[in-house]
Amino acid sequence: MEDKRLSITDERTGSTYKIPVADGALRSMDLRQIKTGPEDFGLMGYDPAFMNTASCRSSVTFIDGEKGILRYRGYPIEDLAEQCTFLEVAYLILTGELPTAQELEVWVGQVRHHTMLHETTKKFLEGFRYDAHPMGMFISTVAALSTIYPEARNVLDPASRRLQIQRLVGKVPTIAAYTYRHSLGYPYVYPDNELSYPENFMNMLWRMVEPRYQANPTLARALDILFILHADHEQNCSTNTMRAVGSSQADPYVSTAAAAAALSGPLHGGANEAVLKMLDEIGSKDRVPAYIERVKAGHVKLMGFGHRVYKNYDPRARIIKWTADRVFEVTGRSPKLEIALELERVALEDDYFIKRKLYPNVDFYSGIIYQAMGFKPEMFTVLFAIPRTVGWLAQWQEMLEDPEQKIARPRQIYTGHGKREFVPMEKRVAKVASAAR
Repeated sequence: MEDKRLSITDERTGSTYKIPVADGALRSMDLRQIKTGPEDFGLMGYDPAFMNTASCRSSVTFIDGEKGILRYRGYPIEDLAEQCTFLEVAYLILTGELPTAQELEVWVGQVRHHTMLHETTKKFLEGFRYDAHPMGMFISTVAALSTIYPEARNVLDPASRRLQIQRLVGKVPTIAAYTYRHSLGYPYVYPDNELSYPENFMNMLWRMVEPRYQANPTLARALDILFILHADHEQNCSTNTMRAVGSSQADPYVSTAAAAAALSGPLHGGANEAVLKMLDEIGSKDRVPAYIERVKAGHVKLMGFGHRVYKNYDPRARIIKWTADRVFEVTGRSPKLEIALELERVALEDDYFIKRKLYPNVDFYSGIIYQAMGFKPEMFTVLFAIPRTVGWLAQWQEMLEDPEQKIARPRQIYTGHGKREFVPMEKRVAKVASAAR
C-alpha cells in the first residue's frame, strides 16, 4: 500500500520533508526536523485554544459537528437518552460496553455503597458562609476528599482507580445536594439507597419533614436524561483540564476538582444561566424580533446558539426540547419557554444565522428546565458537574493507560525581551505605572 505522507518544502532552505499522516493528522514532533540550521530548535505548531490540535487518542466520545452527531462509545446519544438510565450510560462510558442486567445490578450497588459522606466532610461544608456559591463549595469539597482517601494517590493501580471512581460517582450528588441545602440553611438529608440515582438526589435536595420523599417520576426521568446528555463531550475545556492535571499523576479527587473549576466559567458550564438572563432581558415574545436585530447589529450576543464543535443543530438540544415539554406538563409552562421557542423560530428562519450555522445548543433549553424544577441559577453548573464527573473519570483513566501520554507541557512562542543588562536601583527610571498599585 502506498505510504500516506505529506510532502513539505521549506522555501527558507529549499529542503523537502516527508511527514507521515495517520488518522487525518500529522505528529507535531515530526515538524521538529524542519530546521534552518543546526542551532534552530525546529518548527513548532502554533494553535491558541487548541482550535486544530489533537492532544490525545480517545475511544470515549465521537462528535461530528457538521452533521450534528454525538455518540458515547459508538452509541447514538438519542438511543441512550431514550432507552437507558444514567448509571447504565455511566457504566458504558467508564468500561466501554453496555452492562448486562447482572453487571448493572452490581454497578448500581457499588455506587450506592459510596453515597454517604464522612461526617468530617459534612463539617467541612458547614464551614462555608451562608451565601457561598454552590460551585465553589462543590469544587472545594471534592478536592477535600483527597485527604480522606490518601490511597487514591496510587493512580497506577487499576483496583484503586476503580474504587475511587465508584466513590466519586456515588458522592458527587450528595455533595451537590448538600451545597444546595447549605445555601438555604436547611439541614442535610442522608442518602436513601432504596431510590434510583436521580430520585435519591432529589430526595437529598428537597425532602423536608415527610417520612419518605416521593419524587415525581416525570421529573426524575427528565433529570436522568439531562445527566445522560451532559455525561461527556470529547476534549472540552474541563476534560482537557482533567487530563492535564491527571497527567502529573495527581489523584482523581484533586483532578476532578480542577476539572470542575474549569467547568465553573461562564463560557463553559455557566452558559445556560446566561441564556436565562437573556430571556429575562427580552421580557416577552413580541420583543424577540427587536432583540434579533440587536444581535445582528453586534450590540448583544445570542446566548445558547452556536458551538465550537457543532455547525449543525446540537443533537442534545433536540432531546432537551422534548424533555422540556414533559417537564412543563408537571410544573406548568414557563413564560420563558414561549420566548425561547419564538427566538429559536425567528433565528432559524433568518439568513444571518443560517449562513453562520448558529443553531441552538444544549444550554438553550437546559436552564429553563432546571429553573422550572425549582433550581436557582447558581446551582446549574453544579448539576452539570454531577454527570460530567463520569466523563472526566473515563478520560482520566484512558489517559493513564495510554503509553503515549506524558505530563502535559505545551510549548510557547516567546515574545518577551532578549537578554538585558541588569539596572541598579539608583539608575532605574519609571516608564509605566507600577503593577503593584
